[in-house]
Amino acid sequence: MKKTLCVLFALAGVGSLQPALAADGEAIFKSKPCVACHAVDTKMMGPAFKEVAAKYADQADAKDVLAASIKGGSSGKWGPIPMPPNAVTDEEVATLVEWILSQK
Repeated sequence: MKKTLCVLFALAGVGSLQPALAADGEAIFKSKPCVACHAVDTKMMGPAFKEVAAKYADQADAKDVLAASIKGGSSGKWGPIPMPPNAVTDEEVATLVEWILSQK
């Protein structure tokens, strides 16, 4: 019985992290230059994050690809306008990528 309760509490704890990650991802997005070119559901200079999430939904290495694009910049993936590198920590980029991929 104790094992079952421990497992249930652990699963409940993991589930409660998702809203926190979402809030943190959105806060990071709003605190960085990302907002100048991106929006959640509207294409601006860069793609909408819902488009990004849809494009990478079934890609196994999506998190790594997006993290590399955010940190190092990219060009040619979404048109002729390049995305410059962004000054983000590894923790920030991981949270931001999770948040972007959660946009549906």
